[in-house]
Formats: sequence, structure tokens, C-alpha cells
Amino acid sequence: MDYNKRYDEWMSHLSEDDPLKAELYKIKDNEKEKEERFYQDLAFGTAGLRGKVGAGTNMMNFLTVGKASQGIADYIIKCGKEAMEKGVVIAHDPRHFSKEFSRLAAGIFAANGIKVYTFPDLRPTPELAFMIRRLKTVSGINITASHNPREYNGYKAYWDDGCQVSAEVADGMTEMISKVDIWTGIKKSDFNEGVASGKIVVLGDEYDREYLDKIEGMAIHEGDELDLSIPLVYTPLNGCGSIPFRQMLKDRGFTNWKIVPEQEHPDPNFTTVGYPNPEDPKAFKLSEQYGREFGAELLMATDPDADRFAIEIRDDNGNYVPLNGNQTGYLLVNYILEGHKTAGTLPQKGAMVKSIVTSTLSTVMAKAYGVEMFETLTGFKNICGKIPYLHDNGYTYLFGYEESVGYAACEDIRDKDGISAGMLVAEAAAYYRKQGKTLFDVLQEIYAKYGYFAEDEPNIILEGIPGAQRIQRMMKWFRENIPTEVAGSKVSKVIDYINGYEDIPPQNAIRLFLENGSWFAIRPSGTEPKIKFYFYSNRDSGENALNVNKAIKEEVFALINSVE
Repeated sequence: MDYNKRYDEWMSHLSEDDPLKAELYKIKDNEKEKEERFYQDLAFGTAGLRGKVGAGTNMMNFLTVGKASQGIADYIIKCGKEAMEKGVVIAHDPRHFSKEFSRLAAGIFAANGIKVYTFPDLRPTPELAFMIRRLKTVSGINITASHNPREYNGYKAYWDDGCQVSAEVADGMTEMISKVDIWTGIKKSDFNEGVASGKIVVLGDEYDREYLDKIEGMAIHEGDELDLSIPLVYTPLNGCGSIPFRQMLKDRGFTNWKIVPEQEHPDPNFTTVGYPNPEDPKAFKLSEQYGREFGAELLMATDPDADRFAIEIRDDNGNYVPLNGNQTGYLLVNYILEGHKTAGTLPQKGAMVKSIVTSTLSTVMAKAYGVEMFETLTGFKNICGKIPYLHDNGYTYLFGYEESVGYAACEDIRDKDGISAGMLVAEAAAYYRKQGKTLFDVLQEIYAKYGYFAEDEPNIILEGIPGAQRIQRMMKWFRENIPTEVAGSKVSKVIDYINGYEDIPPQNAIRLFLENGSWFAIRPSGTEPKIKFYFYSNRDSGENALNVNKAIKEEVFALINSVE
């Protein structure tokens, strides 16, 4: 069905008082807008759904969320009565319509005879992931668009292992979703009636406490080993992290911290942030202002669903330096390994996990401590999905992370977790401060010991149908024109993951290694309209590493930008 027929179908079925119909009236003469909204169904995959909020099959709205929920309910029903009784746990973030979408989903699952657990208000994504295993549910749903701009919302789907759904489960869900008629095939029930009848259970505060206890139980150093008076600034970027992060700091005994007041409470418009991604240094503008006034040594931020975590640290000149996800990862890997070795708790077969596009410096660090670093595809369904394999082969899981400011320190939380990452970074800063060092000092020590690494993870944003098509052309062209030399160094190895590689499943990604020790990777984002690049170089000084990395990036970008 072409986009005009889909548009007409929606116009004929929607009631006159439906806000979606009013929205569609406004674009009746805008062919480009109609095509963007109706040229496809919003794609469901291992990352669930993600799209702009609005009317259309390619948008997040009550109909597309209802269709996905009914399809997943049908998939659970197909899994049998036991799966239905185990049920599903549902959470949401502070975005526009998140609460309404979560209640719609809860009512649909309940109407289909599936047990539902939910929260009284917004909760972090990692808490949702924890609750799946804690409650032994068959699935979990979180209504969130994570760090995307305010126009977006999303629908993350999890399975009984506490990870986001695998490709196999996602394919099964997609098949069932595709069969749902959005006008007649969705069973619904009222949320409040579901609560009153016991079909929907609203979880109490004791479950929040269990989540925090699990995180706080991961402390490596405590008490007199830490300088708990270290000045800290934290921002939840108007998201879910505010309450649990603050409680964690209080529980751990930190006495000298400040939360950015303008970003303390939920705001679906992210008024003082704009783009609520802690990876972007611009998100730290207010934190830096308060940090200077407060004399903060460390600035910390979580994204709106509190699964991503980023920091800025003070250098020797008192300036705030934003760290990328790799650099924060270095600090965490170092602190965890050093801490366990000092405490005598480093396991004989320790294991860490990183994504294929994350810096190999952490691999070098792990090896120095006798710990094995495993690689997986991007995404924590893959990183945390490695944990059962590690257990089966006698390994002890210590940490997992990827460069996009995602860290999984607790194996009982099978997703990236900004709250636990924040606890460990704050603890590390307090531990080193007691020794007269800053995190900046420690980072320089890491480079001096293991080598000076430069990291750069730029991307090109290409929105809409033309953008998606151009990204496809870029990847196709690059595969057909793999360079033999980049920035004066010969290409020594090429890994194309499109058909899988060794024990790593297929992904649309390419990785090139150069004879000078540098390497880079290219892949389209799975959740955003962008093509992502990853550049890494290791040299005898930070300046040389940066210069080599820059030359490689410029040459690769010149090649890729030539593709129209």
C-alpha cells in the first residue's frame, strides 16, 4: 500500500475528535510530510521501536504503540500459559506521552490475560532490566527514547534474561505485530480497572530499594578509604536518574554534592538542555556553571532514562575536560581491576566485555591483570548477553561497556546502567582524592603506562527517506571501494561483519586495521538517523596520537562524503 492510500485509510478510520486526525488534516497538501509519515510501518527490531511522536504508521502514537503491544502479547500467548502467568513489567521515562503509552500497553497485556507489573511513576531503564530477573517475568517494556531529541519516543522490549530482545525473539515478535489490524485487532482494557482487579500490579518502594541495594553492594572501597567530602555536581538532564542517583550518593555517605536545579525534575521539553545526550559536551553547560561556583572536582550526567552516563573532570589548570565513553571506560576498567587486585578478590578467570567499536586500550589493560576481554556487537543485549556464556565456561564477569557512554558493572542488571556507573566513578574519585590524586591524574597515569590512545567517534546525521537511502549508498560504496592505504599507512586487515565474523553474528559494520597500529570502523546507527565512525590511534605521545587520528578521519570522511 502506498503512502497516500495509508493516509486515506487513517483519515477514514479516525474519529473527528481524535487529535491524530486533526494533525493529519494539517498535512493533507504536504506530499513530502505524508510520505515521511506513511511510507513504512515504524520498524520493530532488537532495539524495539523508535521514532518521532505524531500521526502516521512511521511515527510513535497510540495506534503504533497499541499494535506493537498487541503483537508482543500474541507472541507471549504463543509461548504458553506459563509465560502469560510470568507476565511483563513495564516502565516509562519523562517524555511526551510516555506515561500514557505505558498505561495503554499495560491495559493491552492485561486484556490479553497476561500478568502486568508496573511502577507508580517514571523509573530508569536499568531498574526495569533488573526487575525482569527479580520478578521472573517473561518480558519487559520501557517507553523511552533514551537520549534522543525531545520530538522522539520509543518502545524498548526485553525478554526473560533481562536483556533487550535477541534477533530471534524480535523476529518472532515482528511476525505477530505485522498480523495485527490496528483498527479491529487490538484488545484493550482500562488501566485503573486492571489495577483494581489485580491484573495490573503497581510495585511498591521496596523494589526501588532492592535495585539500589544491588548497586551499592558493588562498592570496592568504603569508609576511611574514601574522601567523601569530594565536591561533586550531578545532572539527570530532566530525566529518571534524579531520585535514585541522589539516594545512592546519600547512602554511600557523600556529603558535598549539588544537583543542577534547572535539570533536577522531569521536563519532556528538556528546556535547558535541548539535546539530552550526556555524550554531547553541550549538555554539561549548566553543570560547568554550577561546578565552577561550587568548586566541583567531578561533573556527572545521566540521560533521560538513566542508562547512559558521562563525566567531565578538572585538569591541572582547573578547567573542565569532557571525557568520551572510552576514556570513562578506561577509568572504570582501571579502578575495578586495581581495586580487586588490592583487595585480593581478582578472580582466576576474570572476564570483561566490550563492543567491536570500543577502544582496544581496555583490552591491553585487562590483559595486564590476567583478565580476558571479550568482544561483541554493539548494544547491551550483546554485551550482557555474553554473561551466560562466561558462566558456562568458568569465567567471573567483572564489567562490560561500550564507547557510547554505556557501562554494565552489575551482572544482575543486564543493560547499561548510569546509576551504578555513577556510583563507581564517584567512589573512584573519592578513593584517589584520599591518595592526593584526581581522575585527571589517573587518566594520565593510564596513558603513560599502557600507551597514548586517541579516540574519536564522529557521526553524520542524515534524516528522512533521502538520508536513510544515502546511508545505504555510503555503506555499499565503501564495501566496493575498500582503500588499500589510509593517511599514508597500508590497510593490514579488513573485517566486514555483514555476514558475521567468527563467533560474532551479522551486523552492518566494517572495521579496518592499519599497519601503523591505528584502526577505524563504520556502521549505521540502529536507533538514530546517522552513520557512525570510530577512529583509534596509539602513539608515543597524546599529541602524536591525536594528529594521526585526525589525518585518518579527514581522509575517510573525504571518501565517504563523496557519495551522493
